[in-house]
Amino acid sequence: MTEQVALRPCGARPVEAVRAALAALAIVAAAAASGCDGAPAGGPIRAVGVESQYADVISQIGGSFVSVVAIERKPDTDPHAFEASPAVARELASANLVVENGLGYDAWVDKVLAATPGARRSVIDAQHVMRLPDSTVNPHLWYAPQTMPVVAQAIANVLATLEPDEAAYFHANVRRFDASLGPWKAALAAIAGRFKGTPVAVTEPVADYLLDEAGVRIATPKSLELAIMNGTDPAPQDIALENALLSGRVVKAFVYNRQVTSPLTQALLARARTAGIPVIGVYETMPAGDRYQSWMLAATRALSAARAGGAPTRSQAR
Repeated sequence: MTEQVALRPCGARPVEAVRAALAALAIVAAAAASGCDGAPAGGPIRAVGVESQYADVISQIGGSFVSVVAIERKPDTDPHAFEASPAVARELASANLVVENGLGYDAWVDKVLAATPGARRSVIDAQHVMRLPDSTVNPHLWYAPQTMPVVAQAIANVLATLEPDEAAYFHANVRRFDASLGPWKAALAAIAGRFKGTPVAVTEPVADYLLDEAGVRIATPKSLELAIMNGTDPAPQDIALENALLSGRVVKAFVYNRQVTSPLTQALLARARTAGIPVIGVYETMPAGDRYQSWMLAATRALSAARAGGAPTRSQAR
């Protein structure tokens, strides 16, 4: 799952990275001035999932013992362009538990948290609990089936230290969560059994971990995926190859990031549709009303339907 390619922090686009850094510096004073120390006050444990998918897992493990806020929760906005506000800084400063993705995907969080270094707060970084090096090029860790069980266990461990009397409850919820991933894992195994090696094209590596687990072959040049993700200019030969994959119907499905688009990705989408290649829309942020398990299962079923039916599919997310 780890790719050893040294690039800028994953998912950090040049303009957005500078803007996010300036925004983070601007709200440090707000966080420091909040005066919150994150200490429990007899109520539920205050928790923040920086991305909505992590917030959902916190709520599944903590139940009524946690009050959870998701910071990035809108699948119709570009997560790379997120700018933290003073209100966000206060949420983070007052939290007992923060779960972030890492790998540069939400680097602004660390700047805000640094403004309150004395806070009684635990921070879980998915990159770190998965023991991934900074050179890992794909930051979309939640699409890997291995990630959330490890994150869920880390969440339970922290919650158990904050509410020791409920430790058994938290750890039982981890077991329930792990079991609930069974249908998703079974769907991935079924695709790998029937369609192993099937070529697919993508715009960027949002769902690549899922595609790898399903056993399909990503035919898109990795350099094109990373250029689109990082907002840099792709090599002309990479664009030409992607166009040929689509126009020539070499690939059996086209996985398209609906949340972050550009004139290039929109042109690739139009080409795929013209060629009659099934299109699977994916998102970086979990839509409201979904659970992590159902979100991932829907993406996998869309892939299976696209390959089996050969007709364009609807997006797997709202």
